[in-house]
Amino acid sequence: MSEAEPAVSVWPARGRTEAVVLVLHGGAERGTGSVPPWKLAFLRMVPIARALHRAGRQDGVEVRLLRNRRYGWNAPVLDPVDDARWALERIRADHPGLPVVLVGHSMGARVALRVADDPAVGGVCALAPWTPRGEPVDAVAGRSVLIVHGIRDRMTSPAESHAFAERAEGVAARVARFEIAHEGHAMLRRSPVWTRLTIAFTLEVLAGGMGDELRGAWAAPGPERLRIPV
Repeated sequence: MSEAEPAVSVWPARGRTEAVVLVLHGGAERGTGSVPPWKLAFLRMVPIARALHRAGRQDGVEVRLLRNRRYGWNAPVLDPVDDARWALERIRADHPGLPVVLVGHSMGARVALRVADDPAVGGVCALAPWTPRGEPVDAVAGRSVLIVHGIRDRMTSPAESHAFAERAEGVAARVARFEIAHEGHAMLRRSPVWTRLTIAFTLEVLAGGMGDELRGAWAAPGPERLRIPV
């Protein structure tokens, strides 16, 4: 593949593909360097992509992990947003009409929240999202949104992801937000919790039902639903 294009790792479904999960990695505010496959921000999402595949492959879920052309957000160009929309077009070409869930970490979560307006997208799982003050919420209109943030995160702000969740209320179809104790940005101290919540949300959105893992979260009153301790 040309160096000018993003790269995509694909874990196919068993049998017929019924849905696709697109996983988006983190980055930096600025950075025009390439993203090699050994970049830590990319590598951190590999086990999550594999776990999603193990959980959903028997039910027809394909998982795709995007590796961006450039490492930075790079406003106003927004390189990773362009890459994510490219990946969504590829999914549409390969699997027209199938539902998509976006899973992103850090900058990748910001990207996911920006491209959620793609008509195929039914939900966004935003892990330790970078959602600076004033980050728009229009793209999540009518979508399910799960935000998960470690309360010790010093790279992206839990307070700002909470403010984003509050702004998204009434715009998104539903919003829930978990706060993971004793956890920072890298999602390493309590990695099983991050993975469990990501899988539960993804399969719930794609199945169109309500799984036991998140049933209580969706039913909680607004303020409590945006600050669920775990």
